[in-house]
Amino acid sequence: MRFFLSKKTGIVLFIIIFSLNNAAFALDAGLTDIVVTNTQEDLLLYFKVEGAFREKMEKAILNGIPATFSFFINLHRVRNFWIDEKIADIKITHTVKYNNLKKEFVIKRPGEKNRSLTTQSFEEVRNLMSEIEGLKVIPLNRLQKGFRYQIRAKAELSKLTLPLYLHYVLIFLSFWDFETDWYTYDFTF
Repeated sequence: MRFFLSKKTGIVLFIIIFSLNNAAFALDAGLTDIVVTNTQEDLLLYFKVEGAFREKMEKAILNGIPATFSFFINLHRVRNFWIDEKIADIKITHTVKYNNLKKEFVIKRPGEKNRSLTTQSFEEVRNLMSEIEGLKVIPLNRLQKGFRYQIRAKAELSKLTLPLYLHYVLIFLSFWDFETDWYTYDFTF
């Protein structure tokens, strides 16, 4: 007895299996606690990335493989019946590397005056790597009163760059690639 599938049924079945497979392995990382505020001089942004650290990623970091989180922030002036005007385009990177000899993590973040932060706590690494606090997006004098604006933000774990011989050994590191959706915050100044 033979079982035959029509082409349509086969394609639908393939799409369903592929979708379920991707959903099972997807990294559910996202931005949370998004706050847009200001000082007297600057527009500030705060947010966190939740769900970025998985067990396999933690093991890789503990084995000395560096990880770099990249944060992308755009500010647009919303214009009706016209293309929105991009006012600011910011990229921030946070990098962590574990020093096995000293048993400590070395974290580099912009705004820390190119100093490296060190800690022995992986919980502190999670916090330092996945938070943006008080990022100066733009001076307020560059915004016009009464106009609508939109901040867009997303985070991604930068693609792993290893020496050539390790690419064959660690080809399974698909868990290393994550990217959040774009998150938007609309406001009128």
